[in-house]
Amino acid sequence: MKNKFREIPKIDKIAQDPIFEGLNQKLILKIAKEKIEALREALRSGTIEKIDQSELLEAVKKSYHDLFSPSLKQLINATGVILHTNMGRSLISETLIERAKPILCNYSNLEYDLEHGCRGERYEHVSRHMINLLGVEDVLVVNNNASAVFLILNTFAKGKEVIVSRGELVEIGGSFRIPEVMSQSGAILREVGATNKTKLSDYDKALSDNSVMIMKVHKSNFSIEGFSEETPYEEIQNLAQTHHLLDYYDLGSGYIPTLPYHLGQKEHSLPQILKSKPSLISFSGDKLFGSVQAGIIAGKKELISELKKNQLLRMLRVDKITLALLEETIKSYLKEEFEDIPTLDMLFTEVQTLKERALKVQEDIGITRCDVIDSTTVMGGGTLPNREFPTVALHIKGKAEVLEKEFRNHHIIGRIENDKFLLDFRSILPRIDAILTQKIKAILTIK
Repeated sequence: MKNKFREIPKIDKIAQDPIFEGLNQKLILKIAKEKIEALREALRSGTIEKIDQSELLEAVKKSYHDLFSPSLKQLINATGVILHTNMGRSLISETLIERAKPILCNYSNLEYDLEHGCRGERYEHVSRHMINLLGVEDVLVVNNNASAVFLILNTFAKGKEVIVSRGELVEIGGSFRIPEVMSQSGAILREVGATNKTKLSDYDKALSDNSVMIMKVHKSNFSIEGFSEETPYEEIQNLAQTHHLLDYYDLGSGYIPTLPYHLGQKEHSLPQILKSKPSLISFSGDKLFGSVQAGIIAGKKELISELKKNQLLRMLRVDKITLALLEETIKSYLKEEFEDIPTLDMLFTEVQTLKERALKVQEDIGITRCDVIDSTTVMGGGTLPNREFPTVALHIKGKAEVLEKEFRNHHIIGRIENDKFLLDFRSILPRIDAILTQKIKAILTIK
């Protein structure tokens, strides 16, 4: 046994081997130490009989290079869910990246007033375009919509009551719950109504001298059907204004153009909501709006000014990358160049177009290996809850669970439906079709 341990090379000697020339010696030493400890334990337990030094060197080198392999991997989203939260929600088009590139790769007037030669405000670059797009008095951008909710409540309702329907005390992704967010902000939650029914009179009865705001919250990823009643935001707004309170609508997700497939029947668009001139609204930038992660707050100018004075804003502000990409997205909206916003482009793609693409991939793979089928999907990302719309998918023949795992190992994420493994073209970018075809052939060993 002692002779075996004598075979273990010294760590510093390993690090000096020519195989590691040009590599970070500190990391090599750390990895070598870990590998040798593992070998020492293997010798002690009898798992191995001797040490192969060449294998050890290669193992150290591989581990070194693995450290620099990116943890974030490019995936092909074939689930059909366009706003897939686990896969990054909205995509940014290469066109918008190119437009923003000069700002991202150079110094800019992020907080520099070119006209007066003094410090400027970072938010004005986005707000001037957003004001034109939404027709509001002012806009403020923070790092996500949860931050927007927190900032608004902390600014205007700390130590004061905020009236919210029980049916809207939602939990969003990652176990973040509206009541807890409100509590952390310092606001006092006043629940009204029942889970399935909240009437205007419920809000009215809850008013007290300590009331400061009536808040409406979008239900995000669920809906209440059947015996239910929800007070329209316009009625909440009128009640708040009558009693000189703030009205605030946490939309979660906001959209602008009319949605296809009648998806907007139960979801008011931003233009519809903003017609009534609400005090404040907020929504996510990376959901139906189709841009980067951000919390967009819009409303009365004097209220936005108060939000900017809150010291928390420093902790919640967005960087130049977010602002530059968000600005380019807004400009595409203003020009009605919706094809540069992938979220909208995928949603608005006609079923016939999806079918033609699926048939082309089927032809390349072979009709005996797959079928093209009609199906339905959902938007995802906490938007349009329980609202399905048509799609087209490629059914890869074979055992669904086995195929799902094999495709996932090749970074293609499909879905299983009725014991069939499907690749849904609603969320597959057209420019990926040729790559997808080659990957499928490789997985199914098609020459």
